[in-house]
Formats: sequence, C-alpha cells, structure tokens
Amino acid sequence: MKIAARYIDASGAFVYGEVALEGGVVASARKIPLGAPLDAPYLFPALCDIHTHGNTGCDFSDGEYDGLVAMARTLYLNGVTRFCPATTALPEERLARMCRNAKRLHDNPVKGCARLVGVNLEGPFLSHEKRGAQCESYLQNPDYDLYARLQKEAGGLIKIVCVAPELPGALEFIREVSREAHVSLAHTDCGYDAAGAGFEAGLSHVTHLFNAMRPMHHRAPGPVAAAAERPDVTAELICDGLHVHPSMVRAAYSLFGKDRLCLISDAMAACGLGDGEYELGMQKVMVRGGRAALADGTLAGSTSFLWDCVGNAVAFGIPLVNAVRMASRNPLLVVGEKPSRVRTGDPADFILCTDELKILNIYA
Repeated sequence: MKIAARYIDASGAFVYGEVALEGGVVASARKIPLGAPLDAPYLFPALCDIHTHGNTGCDFSDGEYDGLVAMARTLYLNGVTRFCPATTALPEERLARMCRNAKRLHDNPVKGCARLVGVNLEGPFLSHEKRGAQCESYLQNPDYDLYARLQKEAGGLIKIVCVAPELPGALEFIREVSREAHVSLAHTDCGYDAAGAGFEAGLSHVTHLFNAMRPMHHRAPGPVAAAAERPDVTAELICDGLHVHPSMVRAAYSLFGKDRLCLISDAMAACGLGDGEYELGMQKVMVRGGRAALADGTLAGSTSFLWDCVGNAVAFGIPLVNAVRMASRNPLLVVGEKPSRVRTGDPADFILCTDELKILNIYA
C-alpha cells in the first residue's frame, strides 16, 4: 500500500512524499520535492495516552476485563494505539484485580484494540487536601510493600506511580520506587521547597500539570516552577479546554517545551457518550455540557479523547507538529516505548487525517 501524504521526517519537520506500507512495516519512504497538493492528507504517528480512566461507559476502576477491552477498542478508533489506564484510590483488592486485567490484556493483545503498554498508579498515595475526585476513604501514606504487591499482580507493568511528596515516608518511597518506575508528583499540597525535595529524591514526572496542586505565585512559585527548572522532568497536560485555560496551555509550553510536555486525556466513562450520571473510582460523577464533576463541583476527569486534545492544543496556539509530538513521542518515551517513525523497517503505527484533523484511517 502506497500513501501520498505529509509526514514528519527525521528532523521533526513536515515533508511531502510517498510512504509504502507492507506487512505492517514501513517498506519505503520517498520525499517528493515539488510540494504537497492542497488536499494532501497528514500521516501522523499514532497517539499514546498515558493517563486515561475510561470511555463509552467503561472505567478501568470497575475492575472488569471486558470493560478494559472495550476501552482499548474505542481508543484505537480514536487514534490511540498504545495506552496506560490509570487507577484511582481504591481498596487493594480492587486495585489488584485491575492490575491483573491489565496484565492479561498486555500479554494477549486483542486485534482492533489499542495496546496496553503500562499502568498509571494514580491512587492511593495522594494528599487529602488536593484529592480532587479521588475517593478520600482510600487515600493513604506511601507504602512500598503495597506498591510491590500491585506491581507483582501487574507483572511489572506499573510504569508511573503517583505520590504527594509531602506525605509521611514519601521521600524514602520515591527513592525506592524511582529505581523501577517513573514516580510522579500528583494531587499534592506541597510548596516549592517540598516539591524540590521530591525531585531530588527521584520524582521525574508531573501528573496533570496545574490540576490538584498549588498554583504558581510570584512569591510562592509552588510545584510547577520546581518542575519546570529541572530539564529531566516531564509533565502531563489535560488539554480539553476545561481543566487548563488556553493561556496556561501556552505558558506550560513555554516553560517545558515540546520535548517535556505530554498531552493526556484524563478521560472517564462519559468520554464518547453524552451528559448524564456516571461513576469514577466508586464516586458518582455528573456530566453536564461535557463537564464531568462530583456533586460539589470538583472536576472529575474529562470527556475528551486525546485526539480532541491535540486539536485543542493547536487551536490554543501550539504548532501542529509539536502538538502531535506531545501526544505521541513524548508519552511513549515516558513509559519506555519506541516512538513511531516513518523509517524503512519500522512498524506501521500511524494516523491518516485531513487538514481539519478528521481521521481517515489508522495503520497499526
């Protein structure tokens, strides 16, 4: 199969050419120097969502294997070919079942579904003050033994472990776990100094930047500034137009750059459906006008697919080539996966789409 399209070359720039796909790999790629026709489609790297809870009525936290498969199938149809489902704060028994489901899907991929490449352990080692939509009853201080038991159930698939660094025992926990997985600053009430101590201990990632943490202030810069100063720290950003104002999306892009930001959906069960009552981590969530919230108004995940977030990022002022990078290459590197490239011999893992970012086909 030969596709004439605009694609991203090794330099990170758009070029026009002909890409041949055979047997699930790139057979050849030939640049055409005359310039792209006005209607030439884009051939983008497929996306990787490293923080999603659910879609189309299914939630990873339900602990149902069939629901996880349904999530993965819907993700694939929306341009995500690799993903990490995220937990919430729940009883250990439920978390263990979720980890077993993840391992089962990872070990036995289902055709037409996004590949599960890791688990994002978002709960339970989080702050009560900044818990967001996490169930307060199941929050607890960092516990390496609990993490190790869950990691065993997951077969080593837990790639991101979230923690509030100000909690008792957090710094030692970070030192231990960072030898095996990315430890992410999340749902934290820490200030600049406590965040810095966490980064010194081994934090290397930030969960949904700006959300569930102290804001930046010129006399109290908080965890966002502490993360921005460290060039080896990556950060997630929910770009659904509700969690983060467009101006702050641009600010985050200026602070962290195209290589450190990871667009995420943080989607929950209502994603792909309409308004109504849903559940996230054993808590009722009401969706009105696409906004998911608890009864007290607290945001409870998003109703957007990652592909929607890419389009929003572009509308907010992020260059298209970099918005795609932030939803494909960067998150893949965080979880130790090889980014998609148009290079002879590499696996086919692409989205074909129009100028308006309408998906035409998926090759994976």
